[in-house]
Amino acid sequence: MKRLLFISLFAVTAIMLNAQTALKKVYNEDINPIEQIDQALFKAKVEQKHVVCQVGGNWCPWCLRFADFISRDSTTTRVIEESYVYIHVNYNPRKNEDSAHAQLTQAMLQRLGNPVRFGFPVFVVLNADGKVIHTQDSSFLEEGNSYNQEKVLRFFNCWTPKATL
Repeated sequence: MKRLLFISLFAVTAIMLNAQTALKKVYNEDINPIEQIDQALFKAKVEQKHVVCQVGGNWCPWCLRFADFISRDSTTTRVIEESYVYIHVNYNPRKNEDSAHAQLTQAMLQRLGNPVRFGFPVFVVLNADGKVIHTQDSSFLEEGNSYNQEKVLRFFNCWTPKATL
């Protein structure tokens, strides 16, 4: 009986680990987030788009689910490609041991209007000049263990450059 229980627990653990690692990691943990935002803003200005910063990390299952969701939904992908420069801005609250990293993280959060109060992922929409024009709590876009296409599209369509003129 103990052996059967052990095997069952091992199988469940293996399935859970596989499910969590099956999603593609999309956050570059080595990039300077300030430089990443600056590069996105430069591109947005040239292309006459807005920037969407998906703030979160590879540690966040909902962050990876959203990245997976938009990569699989061609309608959402099209809206994003037409109107936004989309970046994944890494934030890891557990990796702020050294003061240089902590200062960089604090500067990034301040620049984005301290969006972490909304949970993760959180979406910060910047106009091409770098002004925060909207912060979106992702919980309002969720449905079950994924995201609702209608709600996601409504969010993106409401904050395009054309919609915010």
